Amino acid sequence: MLVATERDALSLLSAQAVRDRARMMLDLGLRDGLTHFRIDLARLDAVSDAVLTTIHKSYPSLNIPFHARWRHFSLQGVDRWAAISERVSWPDRAARARAEFDLAIVSVLLDAGAGAAWRYRDGVSGKAIGRSEGLAFASLDMFASGAFSGIARDPFRADAEKLAEFSAADLERGFQVGAENPLLGLEGRADLLRRLGRHVALRKDVFGRQDTPRPGGLFDHLVSCAKSDMIAAPSILREVLLQLGPIWPSRLSLAGISLGDCWKHPAIRTADATDGLVPLHKLSQWLTYSLIEPLQRASIEVNDIDGLTGLAEYRNGGLFVDLGVLSLRDPAEAERSHEVDSALVVEWRALTVALLDRLAEKIRAKLDRDARSLPLASLLEGGSWAAGRVAAYERRADGSPPIKVVSDGTVF
Repeated sequence: MLVATERDALSLLSAQAVRDRARMMLDLGLRDGLTHFRIDLARLDAVSDAVLTTIHKSYPSLNIPFHARWRHFSLQGVDRWAAISERVSWPDRAARARAEFDLAIVSVLLDAGAGAAWRYRDGVSGKAIGRSEGLAFASLDMFASGAFSGIARDPFRADAEKLAEFSAADLERGFQVGAENPLLGLEGRADLLRRLGRHVALRKDVFGRQDTPRPGGLFDHLVSCAKSDMIAAPSILREVLLQLGPIWPSRLSLAGISLGDCWKHPAIRTADATDGLVPLHKLSQWLTYSLIEPLQRASIEVNDIDGLTGLAEYRNGGLFVDLGVLSLRDPAEAERSHEVDSALVVEWRALTVALLDRLAEKIRAKLDRDARSLPLASLLEGGSWAAGRVAAYERRADGSPPIKVVSDGTVF
């Protein structure tokens, strides 16, 4: 039996590990070697056409922003966070960046699937907003009201001590949850915030360099990692995984290191202690994409953005199922609910990552673009995520994904 080392564990905490294992899963599928899915790459053209339709509708100039949490703070053409932040007299760009890191980290951690029933009533527009956008507005309103701040005169922050005491009841109030408006994984979300607060409080060396401990202190840590005011996106992800990894509920670990969003699959074989392990790091990559713009606004250049991968979540994954690239060997599986650590869900998520790379190649070819002019982050936004939602609503009245996944509020 191989003895796991720290090097083995750290090898899984990277975007490249996600991409490599996802490609292994796709290769197995193309050889008809998977237990739950068949793959029809001929249907990838139909997917690329659907994504191009959404791109041309939403971004006819092809000037597509990155897929990031910031997109979800806009409604009816108004960017709420931009409007709020422009009214604040920030001492300097770093102060704004810390606040934006606080907001992005908290909002992304609260962004796991809400379920089809939940809605957030926006006080400005009066609209009832569901799913990821509703979660975004709920978290933004809580942030702007000082719900996460431990300093009354400074609402635009999230403090470790306040987060460490955050209750499910606090979240119920902020997210307007009730018997008629249920939110999936409520306790899991609140527990994740408490874990975040406790961890940040303990790691003042990372999160308290220029202020009392707060998630936004990660900005100062990343600045210290930058060279000549430049940092690579995969390096941001690595720090996110290393510095925030301990907050995740008990899952897999190797050599005493938590592996986060990483799961077992018997078909993924390697010759070392990482045998059978499939890292996906969906929320961590979603967070990393969302930290790029605050860094750029603070004059830190971020390169190698395409070094990150597509996101292994149900909109992107649902797109490939709904349009026939992926099909279940047993159609009855679509009627059952599946745990996130099941082989079926691990297959689906890994295949999604690998297929997004294939999809990007097709769309760039059709638009005569390259990875620099159309990075994967823009394709996701333009894009595959939106096309996945359209496909879902065309086939199911509630827009639910084609495969049911049991959510604890900390993965999708």
